[in-house]
Amino acid sequence: MACANFSFTLLVLCSCFATSFLVCHGFPVHHKNPLHHRHQPLFASHNYRDALTKSILFFEGQRSGKLPSSQRMTWRRDSGLTDGSTMHVDLVGGYYDAGDNVKFGFPMAFTTTMLSWSVLEFGGLMKGELQNARGAIRWATDYLLKATAHTDTIYVQVGDANKDHACWERPEDMDTPRSVFKVDKNSPGSDVAAETAAALAAASLVFRRCDPTYAKLLLRRAIRVFQFADKYRGSYSYGLKKFVCPFYCSYSGYEDELLWGAAWLHKATKNPTYLNYIQVNGQTLGAAQFDNTFGWDNKHVGARILLSKAFLVQKLQSLHDYKGHADNFICSLIPGAPYSSAQYTPGGLLFKMSDSNMQYVTSTSFLLLTYAKYLTSARTVVNCGGAAVTPKRLRAIAKKQVDYLLGDNPLKMSYMVGYGPRYPQRIHHRGSSLPSVSTHPGKIQCSAGFSVMNSQSPNPNVLVGAIVGGPDEHDRFPDERSDYEQSEPATYINAPLVGALAYLAHSFGQL
Repeated sequence: MACANFSFTLLVLCSCFATSFLVCHGFPVHHKNPLHHRHQPLFASHNYRDALTKSILFFEGQRSGKLPSSQRMTWRRDSGLTDGSTMHVDLVGGYYDAGDNVKFGFPMAFTTTMLSWSVLEFGGLMKGELQNARGAIRWATDYLLKATAHTDTIYVQVGDANKDHACWERPEDMDTPRSVFKVDKNSPGSDVAAETAAALAAASLVFRRCDPTYAKLLLRRAIRVFQFADKYRGSYSYGLKKFVCPFYCSYSGYEDELLWGAAWLHKATKNPTYLNYIQVNGQTLGAAQFDNTFGWDNKHVGARILLSKAFLVQKLQSLHDYKGHADNFICSLIPGAPYSSAQYTPGGLLFKMSDSNMQYVTSTSFLLLTYAKYLTSARTVVNCGGAAVTPKRLRAIAKKQVDYLLGDNPLKMSYMVGYGPRYPQRIHHRGSSLPSVSTHPGKIQCSAGFSVMNSQSPNPNVLVGAIVGGPDEHDRFPDERSDYEQSEPATYINAPLVGALAYLAHSFGQL
């Protein structure tokens, strides 16, 4: 009998472990979610499922460190294996943010937050891609844990951008200084610290069910890092100006990150301390400011949408105002609506700025779909100066933006590399543009690569899934490698699109 009991207990334990493993690694574990409505129109002009797969695969091409045996972007090899050694810390791993070989902590943390938010809102629809999305998040969080290992210190950058940009070389050949830059009590960085806390907190929710030990580690670290961000106030652009500017200067200040970080910690901990923090400090941190740009620098809009969920879905009355703040942002995007202020190209693309405009297209599309989900759950609409805008309208606007990105535009050009019949061939990306290590084992020196950079030849290594900066305000795209504003991909362009593509693939019956 004892043996039978033991066998039964073992069976239950194995079953629990298997369920946990399956949930964590993204194999099918289905839960019916009433908030995800599957609409199956007769025709979808795009294969959103294929685009989703590729949007996540891109992150493997941006990896720094020792690559795993499961690496699918096989033209990449190990790089940056001594990162951190100049400061006697281990900073191996993480992501190169874009087309160069620097690891910038500020956009890396934002990328992590947005990948996590994508999974939290739409991961239940991702099927087999959930495993890959979680892998992309964990590649970042493993690094962020290293960067925050010392109390009241965050290592926020590896590599001197000015010296790195003076070379055009593969990450595998990197011989520019791997300088390490940090924020601490004496040189604070509330912006980068609070964004890092947001990333760790958001990711803790991603891993909560499938790897609770890892999730707890992430959350404990997030709490500690946010305390540091709040206690030692200041922008990292002040103390590190000549190293982080103009690349990732914190132009919007640090108040938006404190509100954003507190919102994520409130969501992850349910600790009333953070709700109180938001209630007391929200106005001074810019909760009601009218700004309608959401990206790696300014988080106000994201915080408003996230906090509106607590009111709309969780019925937290004290956050009632955030519904109005979120509505104001949404109304600014609606063509013809009262208070509409967004600009669109003649072809219909949201246009914010000439440098890497597509990041705002993907972040805005994600927010539209996410807010539509919250509104549907609460059975309510957006109020634009007395005019009602339905969740269906928000979804239609988001879909139009994603469709433009994937090829429904005047040039019939997909701005995602490797998707569709026509896409950018000469992206501003060192590793993609130079011969791979397998085809050219010998080192390519610092300045030798510029002959390739300035050539018209297509990139030999296809950085599948990379989304470039995109067309100009007249829908023009020259596809020139030297044009970093339009031709450079970046992790924070892809991260919010992952969630949007998962929603669209599901709603068109492709997942």
